[in-house]
Amino acid sequence: MNLVSIRVITADVARLVEFYERVTSLHATWATEDFAEIRTGSGTLAIGSTRTVPLFAPGSARPADNRSAIIEFRVDDVDAVHRDLAGSVDDIVKEPTTMPWGNRAFLFRDPDGNLVNLFTPVTPEAVERAG
Repeated sequence: MNLVSIRVITADVARLVEFYERVTSLHATWATEDFAEIRTGSGTLAIGSTRTVPLFAPGSARPADNRSAIIEFRVDDVDAVHRDLAGSVDDIVKEPTTMPWGNRAFLFRDPDGNLVNLFTPVTPEAVERAG
């Protein structure tokens, strides 16, 4: 089994896609005005409109209502990305910090309030785990 994607439901697909394009420096692939994907080397962040929810099950997902999942991206240099995103991220949760498990992490919220973690393995153990 392989994790293929994480899907975020939003009331404003264009706004969220623009935000993640800025954060990742990747361009989204649009399927329709209600659905786009940002593909990385290891997975996909799918962004869907609230209009797509009834296709799964009416009321099964609500936008801007997440307080349990963290969207994570491994980056080459989290401090450099932090500097590059200055002024682009409004809701910073934690400035770049080296965590007890060896990743240097920068946490912030996207425009819908979803928690985003950009991280770089920095200790030898974390680098080894990252492969």
